[in-house]
Amino acid sequence: MILYPAIDIQAGKAVRLRRGDFDQATVFGQDPVRLALEWQAQGAEALHVVDLDAARTGELVNFATVAAIVAAVRIPVQYGGGIRTQDNLALVADTGVRWAVLGTAAATGGDLLETAIKVLGDRLVVGVDCDEGMVATHGWQQRSQMSAQRFLHHLEECGAQRVVYTDVARDGMLGGPNLEQLEELAAAVKLTMVLSGGVARLDDLRRLRRLSVPTVDGVIVGRALYEKVFTLAEATAVLR
Repeated sequence: MILYPAIDIQAGKAVRLRRGDFDQATVFGQDPVRLALEWQAQGAEALHVVDLDAARTGELVNFATVAAIVAAVRIPVQYGGGIRTQDNLALVADTGVRWAVLGTAAATGGDLLETAIKVLGDRLVVGVDCDEGMVATHGWQQRSQMSAQRFLHHLEECGAQRVVYTDVARDGMLGGPNLEQLEELAAAVKLTMVLSGGVARLDDLRRLRRLSVPTVDGVIVGRALYEKVFTLAEATAVLR
């Protein structure tokens, strides 16, 4: 199981939000590229990078920084934020990111999901962001009328292969992940799933490792690493 240190970029800085609230940002680094290199030096196998401004507005305002991260590190980068147009999809596809996360556009209809599946293939990841079991969109600022389970079945029917599951209420709160819903959703489909949001203790990772669903193969961790609740080495050891 892969652990992805999270690098969330807002106004050019590396930050962490609480429950996706843009007004509750804590700055953890002035230079996201340097931070990416530090995670790599500590043994990270992959990174999860998000342009928070793009997730909210659809404009890839921090993408030059994202591209610089991809160019600087040797490990694979998973990127998400603002992929809502054909042009943005093409831009992200050409940067060298290993995985690109399609969120709002996948949930709100249109043909971008179909195009992304054709363009990216197994590089496509769909963000399944849940707010009380319903899919959240537009940087988690809006809640749709589609349940997470219905959305997952739709993605599977369309040919998607991989998703990142986030319980919005748990993200950045250090209150523990929603493993019960993760296990329920993962058992309902054959999609490969990555957990994001809420990991607070090494015991959370131990519980994740013991899940009976083999399609969950990764976890994204942010605040717990930045606040030094545990080290990357300790977390990686638990997951192995």
